[in-house]
Amino acid sequence: MKTKFPDRIRCNWASNPLAIRYHDEEWGVPEHDDRTLFEFLVLEGAQAGLSWNTILQKRAHYRNAFDSFNPERVAGYDRGKIESLLLNPGIIRNRLKIASAVQNAKALLRVQAELGSFDRYMWQFVGGRPRVNAWRSDQQVPPRTPESDAMSKDLKKRGFNFVGSTICYAFMQAVGMVNDHWVECFRYRQLSRPGRQRN
Repeated sequence: MKTKFPDRIRCNWASNPLAIRYHDEEWGVPEHDDRTLFEFLVLEGAQAGLSWNTILQKRAHYRNAFDSFNPERVAGYDRGKIESLLLNPGIIRNRLKIASAVQNAKALLRVQAELGSFDRYMWQFVGGRPRVNAWRSDQQVPPRTPESDAMSKDLKKRGFNFVGSTICYAFMQAVGMVNDHWVECFRYRQLSRPGRQRN
């Protein structure tokens, strides 16, 4: 069942004020800033086994705890910093996920050094342009695709962690590499038109 709030048809997962704002303003909007891409990579990894609403509720705490997702700073976190993060109730206190953020920051810096930007590297998996789908129900949306499989495989080869294909596909949806808004959602047409991506 689609959500109306107010007088707009949205994807049904946007069912509370925080999710609605995220849905309307960010989800599916093509993102090309390296720091923001790193933020979503960390958050999607943190979400594993949890709900996205939980992550949205903790997002501001994550930005504060992880130095606004500055990859240079996160890459320099030592054991003491990781231990302090494990005591932070504002984030998901999972040692593997926190260590993964540090590891991924280091891997991201290597990609930047090799290719010039993380953006260029990530967007190659969709040929540099968003894929526009035409889903009419949640059941049609795949948990992974050949593109997310390829992304996951290459990220792992480059030393990234918590980047399984399902996490990669959620990342691709979030940063607009694919437009997975339902066709009846008001954002679908906006994001399908060049230059009309922001609310």
